[in-house]
Parts: sequence; C-alpha cells; structure tokens
Amino acid sequence: MTKIRVIIADDHGVVRAGLRGLLVGAGLDVVGEAGTGAEAVSLARELHPDVVLLDVRMPEMDGLQALTAIKSELPEISVVMLTVYASTEYLSRAIAAGAAGYLLKDAEPDEIVRVVRAAAEGDRVIDASLLQSVLVHTPVAEADALQQADLTQQELRVLKLIALGLNNDAIAETLVVSRNTVKTHVRHIFEKLGVSDRTQAAIWAVRNGLVE
Repeated sequence: MTKIRVIIADDHGVVRAGLRGLLVGAGLDVVGEAGTGAEAVSLARELHPDVVLLDVRMPEMDGLQALTAIKSELPEISVVMLTVYASTEYLSRAIAAGAAGYLLKDAEPDEIVRVVRAAAEGDRVIDASLLQSVLVHTPVAEADALQQADLTQQELRVLKLIALGLNNDAIAETLVVSRNTVKTHVRHIFEKLGVSDRTQAAIWAVRNGLVE
C-alpha cells in the first residue's frame, strides 16, 4: 500500500519534530518540512504531497495565505490547518479557501492522524462545534431556499448526514443503500446547490436549518 505523503509546515522546530514522530509512527511518510508559509507553498509545488499540515501563524506568508496559494495552484492537494487558535475568523477563512480540516494543537494525537488520513482520501473534517461557531455569524439564506434547491427527500437526508460529518460509507450504512447510490445523490446535491465540495454543502445545510 502506498504511504500517505505529508508536508509539515510550522515555524517551531520542536512542533515539526513532534508531528513528524507522530505521523511516521502511524505509518505516514513525511516528505518535507517548512518553517514559513512561503516555504510550504514552494515544497508543495516541488513534492506534490497528498496532504499539507499547515500552521496558521507563520512568518513571510501566513498559513491561510499559503492555503489559498496551494489550493489555487494545486487543488488536488489536501490541506489541514493545525493551530492554537479556535478563531471563528480563521476557521471561516480556512473553510472558504478549501481546507480539508481544521484542528487545534491540543487535539489528541490519534485525532490528528485520523484527520490527515481522511484528508488524503478526499474527505473534509471540520469539527461540528467549530463549524457551528462560523455559521452563527453567517447570514441566513432566504426562507424559500429549500424549495428553490428542489432537493428530493432522500437528497435532503444525505445532505443532513453530510452536514453531520458522515462520509459516503457511513451515509450508505445509515440509509441502507449502496455507496454508489450515495455518490450519485451527493453529485446531484452539489449540482442543485451550486457547490463544489462537502464543506460548502454542509454550510448550506446549516444556514438553511437542516441541522442544528
């Protein structure tokens, strides 16, 4: 099995060393380290990792600027933000820029590994409580948005489960349908809502009251 290739970007060497030990110990391949946002972008261009684990506050170019640059130029690379800041502003900007995950540095080691693995598989893992904190400050769509979206009842069920953070396998198990059926529903949901990923779909769902 091909190992997941990761770049670690943090301006503190001791943090990078700790993360390297954690990820390598879990069977992941740390292919590069960066101490600034600019270095992270440069290494991403050079090494094309599966995941970049990116601090928010860094010199030269901060992590959110680096995230935007990486996703703009190399959208196939998943980026997970790892930070000490439980900031609504930072989280909102990270989601908008396409982050695959947003973790606090006091997260359990196993959780960091889990989120990096999920990001490498194309999933987006945003803590539900943090997501809610962003949406509290987000304007609510018009009341007839649900009707305009023209989602079927099954599509609404799938969308609710996406917003709760379930992946396609878990949704399939919950609804007792095949994974391919779920994938079809997800594609139709994205088309109807005019969104391009699960995080945007989740935000739409919470804005419009599908989940609390």
